[in-house]
Amino acid sequence: MTAQEKQETLRQLYEQYEQPMYRIAYAILHHTEQAEDAVSDAFLRILRNLEKFEAMDAVQTKSYIVKVIRSTAINQYQRNKLESERYTPWDDSILDLPDPADDLERRLRMQMETEEIQHLLHALNETDRSILLLRCQEGLSFREIAQRLSMKEAAARKRFERARKKIQKQKGASYYVEQIVSL
Repeated sequence: MTAQEKQETLRQLYEQYEQPMYRIAYAILHHTEQAEDAVSDAFLRILRNLEKFEAMDAVQTKSYIVKVIRSTAINQYQRNKLESERYTPWDDSILDLPDPADDLERRLRMQMETEEIQHLLHALNETDRSILLLRCQEGLSFREIAQRLSMKEAAARKRFERARKKIQKQKGASYYVEQIVSL
């Protein structure tokens, strides 16, 4: 294949498949610039194997192009994921020295919240309190809670919801259920 023929074949492939390739890459990456880069990288890979294409509309051509763009976009996604795991954002609060007075206030506030949470928990019956603690503190699924307490999974789920709503209604705040986890 001459350079002129390669150039023409690549131009035709680009005109026909650039937008579908972009849509596939965007569906994987969810980022415009990265999807565009993936399409460019995919065309570079396609260029190396240009002689293998028989017809632009052939099923094999479409299949090959989809495989190339998918693998290129997935590779880009994995590189992004690895890069983001290596990156640790700098937090200026690391440099802040704690004020002893603030620390005392924070500990007192936490103690008051803990006492308040304990009070709210004791307002529940034993089974509901157990369900709430098993779910929030131990992170058990409703199936595991049901097995442990010898009840149906649906019953455990419903009792959890009722206990959560009862606590929210008593205090008028939803964050207390999350606070139970830290007890």
